[in-house]
Amino acid sequence: MMKVIKVSPRGYCKGVVRAISIAKQSCIDYPDKPITVLGMLVHNEYVKKALALKGIHTIEDANKNRLELLDEIHEGVVIFTAHGISDEVKKKAEEKGLICIDASCPDVVKTQNLVRMHLQNGEEVLYIGKKHHPEAEAVCTLSPHVHLITNMTEIPKKLKKPIFVTNQTTMSIFDVEKIFQEIRLYYPHAHFSEEICNATRIRQQAVANLKGKGVDLLYVVGDQHSNNSKRLAQIALEQGIPKVYRIDDVTGIRKEDLEGCQCVAVTSGASTPTYLTNQVIQVLENWEHRTSLPTIQVEHMID
Repeated sequence: MMKVIKVSPRGYCKGVVRAISIAKQSCIDYPDKPITVLGMLVHNEYVKKALALKGIHTIEDANKNRLELLDEIHEGVVIFTAHGISDEVKKKAEEKGLICIDASCPDVVKTQNLVRMHLQNGEEVLYIGKKHHPEAEAVCTLSPHVHLITNMTEIPKKLKKPIFVTNQTTMSIFDVEKIFQEIRLYYPHAHFSEEICNATRIRQQAVANLKGKGVDLLYVVGDQHSNNSKRLAQIALEQGIPKVYRIDDVTGIRKEDLEGCQCVAVTSGASTPTYLTNQVIQVLENWEHRTSLPTIQVEHMID
């Protein structure tokens, strides 16, 4: 019989719960106005579909930043996503006469404010993040003195001003530390502030702790847009788990992947509905007696 390890914690983090609650409240507060989310509220397609059932439209385009997307909203309510928003976008939305609702995660806002403070002190900011990610976009548009670092080769070598170093909240704790160490070689007197949010940290550590526990396969239930879900899969591979698959939902489970597996673990990203992860666990726990996959009810994603 196959053993199933339910990695804890799983499911929504507090920032995601807060963002969804804010979006749902907007339907109550503005029942007669069009409501548009500027980008994905949280990085999960099922959440986007569930919001659509409530009349909340999501506007997104991988080739456009938030400022450009805003050109497509002409009336009603605009919701800024959990990933944070730049001052420039807020100002433009207000000038357009839109009702602005900010669902930014408090942890993300904390990091933004930290960067603002160091910029005001005349420092150069090295920000470790993912290119085109909305959280990184919101920070990097604050000033030309913010330098996005996606890998070690992008570390600027000859900055003259005092240096402040920080990071996107959903990065790998292990990757950030490696880049911090490299930056210290060039700027030993730089001020460092590691800003991985607690929800990301404990999920990553829980996956790292699977090392040596005989796990043959790990499923990371999470959307393809979710950076924190991708980092969980990356960390699992780095810890030597033989098979690691990021799946959107229960339909991603494949018979051939499970052949020969005696121990399977399941985790999920911080923006993954618990509903989806529970379905995956239930199917795996009853794998030998399965008949068909369960139906996915979109409306339950934001209950």
